[in-house]
Amino acid sequence: MNFQDFYDGRAFDAHTFFGAHPTPDGVWFRTYAPAAQRVAVLGEFSAWQPLEMPQQAQSGVFSLLCPDARPGQLYQYAITGADGRTVEHCDPYGFGMELRPAHASVVVDLSGYSFTDDVWMAQRTKNFDTPVNIYEMHLGSWRTNPDSADGLYRYDEIAPVLIAYLKENGYTHVEFLPLAEHPVDESWGYQTTGFFSPTARYGTAGELMHLVDLCHRSGIGVIMDFVPVHFALDDYGLKQYDGTALYEYPSGDVGQSEWGTCNFIYSRREVCCFLQSCAHYWLSQYHLDGLRMDAISRAIYWQGDPNRGVNELSIAFLRTMNDGLQRLHPTAMLIAEDSTSYPKVTEPVQAGGLGFDYKWDLGWMNDTLEYFRTPPFARPGCYHKLTFSIFYFYNEHFLLPFSHDEVVHGTATIAQKMWGQYEDKFPQVRALYLYLYTHPGKKLDFMGNEFAQLREWDEKREQDWDMLQYPLHDSFRAFRRQLHLLYLSCPALHEKEYDRDSFRWVEANAPDKSVYAYERRAGGQRMLAVFNFSDMDWDGHGLPFDQPVRLTERLNSDWDVYSGRTPKKPASFVSTEDPETGLHWVVLPLNRFSGRLFELKEL
Repeated sequence: MNFQDFYDGRAFDAHTFFGAHPTPDGVWFRTYAPAAQRVAVLGEFSAWQPLEMPQQAQSGVFSLLCPDARPGQLYQYAITGADGRTVEHCDPYGFGMELRPAHASVVVDLSGYSFTDDVWMAQRTKNFDTPVNIYEMHLGSWRTNPDSADGLYRYDEIAPVLIAYLKENGYTHVEFLPLAEHPVDESWGYQTTGFFSPTARYGTAGELMHLVDLCHRSGIGVIMDFVPVHFALDDYGLKQYDGTALYEYPSGDVGQSEWGTCNFIYSRREVCCFLQSCAHYWLSQYHLDGLRMDAISRAIYWQGDPNRGVNELSIAFLRTMNDGLQRLHPTAMLIAEDSTSYPKVTEPVQAGGLGFDYKWDLGWMNDTLEYFRTPPFARPGCYHKLTFSIFYFYNEHFLLPFSHDEVVHGTATIAQKMWGQYEDKFPQVRALYLYLYTHPGKKLDFMGNEFAQLREWDEKREQDWDMLQYPLHDSFRAFRRQLHLLYLSCPALHEKEYDRDSFRWVEANAPDKSVYAYERRAGGQRMLAVFNFSDMDWDGHGLPFDQPVRLTERLNSDWDVYSGRTPKKPASFVSTEDPETGLHWVVLPLNRFSGRLFELKEL
């Protein structure tokens, strides 16, 4: 690490200097605590007696070589702050921590695992013109381990089962909720204490590397949630690390988030180096294929509120971090969770943007789910909630998420959100997902949604896999699998999707019928998606084309094999010319709460 880069906010390799680093002569311990009066390291190698760490020339850097220290041993820093109080902290740059509720850091030798994914890494892209179908999951509550006392699988134990499931069901990527160490299970990892430490709940750093390696060898990309905006307020963590507000704002007005955590202060360049080095660390050390960055709206605006104004210092940090990560990892995906209308989030930094590759389309998500909650008789009044997204879609590289936030804490699951009683929900949720997978934008769906789980997610329980014994749930998963495979195999559904010419409305003005139709075209293929979101069957709805066309049905959400009402017999339709207008019309029967996907060819 170059010290001047660290003090100027340009370093991306601070973790190669700070933290605990094994050498043939022992372990070097280094920490940054500029306001501290005294720093000592204590651990198993010293019988937990403090060993004073000298400061390097008033630099704020305290370091010590401990000849008796070894990988696998526990340690902490005892820091006497500017206020004279001594507090024992875990290592901000520690590469491992012990299992909660204990919180000492662990000396880790990161060189112990050798990846075998050279082919994957060489061929990896940002996937702008390839399908991205992300399975978002919380590792501890996907499946529980009956042979483990705490019910948790280790990283390497769960790998074969998880990979087989992802492959069978047509997912291209898995996205893990934060795997950095955190003290409280209920925070799901979003209140972090060990930013460089894979959580010990599921095993070791090497075991996590093995999980990623196996995913890559099976053709599955791995994304992780990264939390660069706030941190847990536990006193052994980053809070008041050197006796002052080193990592956080000193003012409570902006120093504490809505989640009761401490907000990172981006005016301190050393803090910026901490965060951007952490992002680089996860991408490089664990070969992650992307980072989904949490709560970016809270970095763009003070406390996430546009009325409080843009936080220019955090904007500068985001641009510096993303610009550096793009240079260091040109094929990794940087994804922003941002609910604001701040412009150019996915534009390159050199073009005045924030430098992300993708942005969650939370506006699309909210409008869509609100529409499907609405009783059918009222849907004509909110018809254009489902046409509005295209007006702004091409402003950014959007990703369409049905995430963990939409299935927890009183929000109801995606299937449960559908209007009506149990039997009415399933035709609607099938049509909803056909709409999702034919709408432009990459896809993300949270675990359990693929079989229409009705119970809200609880991090303490595994998914309700027993629901698959019920025909409506089992057939829904079969529908989802077929839908995913079509998405993966149809170039029109994923190539050139950020090009305006790849999308065309065919029907966007039928509010009385709640009917929509649009065409997707790319890679020499044309696909037509048609929906009836009303509770009425329409014997025939006409769609106009400029040329004579043939429609060949590829998927119908109402086929009986998916618990619908229509026998599975893919239909074909040929247009008829209207001699007065010269338009060529296809008249389609549309069942209630249904979607149909056709391949379209000109005759």
